Amino acid sequence: MAIRASRLVLTAVVLFLAIQLVPYGRSHTNPPVVQEPVWNSPDTRTMAVAACYDCHSNETKYPWYSWVAPSSWLVQHDIDEGRRHLNFSEWQREQRHAKDAEEQLRTGEMPQTSYTWMHPEARLTPSDREKLAAAFEQMFGKAPARPDR
Repeated sequence: MAIRASRLVLTAVVLFLAIQLVPYGRSHTNPPVVQEPVWNSPDTRTMAVAACYDCHSNETKYPWYSWVAPSSWLVQHDIDEGRRHLNFSEWQREQRHAKDAEEQLRTGEMPQTSYTWMHPEARLTPSDREKLAAAFEQMFGKAPARPDR
């Protein structure tokens, strides 16, 4: 039984080391900031930076666990998807999902719980969530009603 357990541990260690060779998620590059939206107040920008910028801007601060696979893969995937949907650093390009940000804040979809576990500064109080959602609604417009709601 002890031999089986040590083989299992050795296999797990070898697999863990092997996945470190997969390069995805370790470049940690931030493209240049081209253009930000015109913020309605400095407070709005401050809240957005704390709650949104790591995934929705070109100013990502990479945490220690973003260097270790498989968490580096998950972090990079979230950043790639976040920037694709809404990027506060590339406001000169069409931001088709900007209007959705207001609704996702109000419904609690954003910031994602998996993110706020490791980033307590991104946890918004209900009051802050409403303030930021109202600011986004003012700045970007209201999202059209979803047919599934």
